[in-house]
Amino acid sequence: MGMSLLAELPLSGLAAALGLGLLIGLVRERSGHPALIAGLRTHALTALGGALAFWMGLPVFVVALLLVGLLVVIGYRRTLDEDPGLTGEMALLLTLLLGGLAVREPALAAGLGVVVAGLLYAKGALHRLARDTLGEQEVHDGLVLLAAALVVLPLLPDHAVDPWGVLEPDALWRLVVLIMLVGMLGHVAMRVVGARWGLPLAGFFSGFVSSTAAVAGFGQRMRDAPGLRTWLVAAALFSNLASLLLFIGLVGAVSPALLVKVWPPLAAAAAVLLGGGVAGLWRAPRDAADLPPEPQARAFRLRHALALAAIIAGVLLVSAVLQDVYGNRGALAAAILVALAEWHAAAASLAQLNAAGNLPVEQARLGLVLVLVASTVAKSVLAFGAGGPAYGLRVAAGLCGMCVAAGASLVLWS
Repeated sequence: MGMSLLAELPLSGLAAALGLGLLIGLVRERSGHPALIAGLRTHALTALGGALAFWMGLPVFVVALLLVGLLVVIGYRRTLDEDPGLTGEMALLLTLLLGGLAVREPALAAGLGVVVAGLLYAKGALHRLARDTLGEQEVHDGLVLLAAALVVLPLLPDHAVDPWGVLEPDALWRLVVLIMLVGMLGHVAMRVVGARWGLPLAGFFSGFVSSTAAVAGFGQRMRDAPGLRTWLVAAALFSNLASLLLFIGLVGAVSPALLVKVWPPLAAAAAVLLGGGVAGLWRAPRDAADLPPEPQARAFRLRHALALAAIIAGVLLVSAVLQDVYGNRGALAAAILVALAEWHAAAASLAQLNAAGNLPVEQARLGLVLVLVASTVAKSVLAFGAGGPAYGLRVAAGLCGMCVAAGASLVLWS
């Protein structure tokens, strides 16, 4: 009987419970708080007790939870004058719950234990972030972004609502969220590493999500902080470089044979964007005093994001009507028109047509270069509208250089 019970013991769960209990207890022990109600040993024993109680059955676990809850209340009443907070009490209750979870999901319990320990350890940094670093406007913008992504987006239909099947509300709203996210990324990057490197890094990584949103977001910041022009232009070019790399990968995934024929123009376009971004950073003032010590309070503007989504919706409708009227003959024109809003979708459609044998390689190669041209036109107009002439002219020059390099390479390679 004893051997059978031992065989049923979840040893991995007990090990995970012991580990997370020791980790949380270690962090609490090192806090050095004079009113500490539970340290390393207490948390380790609580986690093991939670695991054993859960293994013995739900009624036993509920009794253990009530007992620990009673002890927590008693401890809180005794230390109320010295420490009115509830962090230590909640940590002890979470240790018991995680110990019980470790019986069924040891990996999940261990991971959550690390998160809890990290939150406890980062007490000082989190307090400084909430009280000193973040302003009221930044908190407001963060709440708007979270509400747009976690509340509004799941409620929108995930299917087309127009007769041509191109307008999907959730897809358009995702673009709104992405534009706001780009602004927030740039804002956070400036907070962490400063404008000199923060904005270019934010631009590059946001380009994998949406270079259109990046151009708009950085242009909006240009109006708020004209002194950041050089870094914002470089960030916009780096975002298009990242987006072009994704463009190349997408073509290769859908039609590898087409990528073999079109890689020289695309490589030349990428080289120009890389050179333009690096040259912009190289020519930027070296004196840190030329940069503002703090980013602007506003991370993004919701009105601008909504306007951009409305423009893209209109372009998609026009493209759908054109393709419906002209059929396959209008596929190339439709792809170029789609590129005004989203060049990845246009590239995928051309690559798919080529892979299916409906579009010759030469026409597909030309179409991909024309997609770059169409996207350049749209983003240049967007850059002028979002950031004004100083920003728009420089971004347009970099994008036009990309198109010239791609076109020249296409002619020479042919």
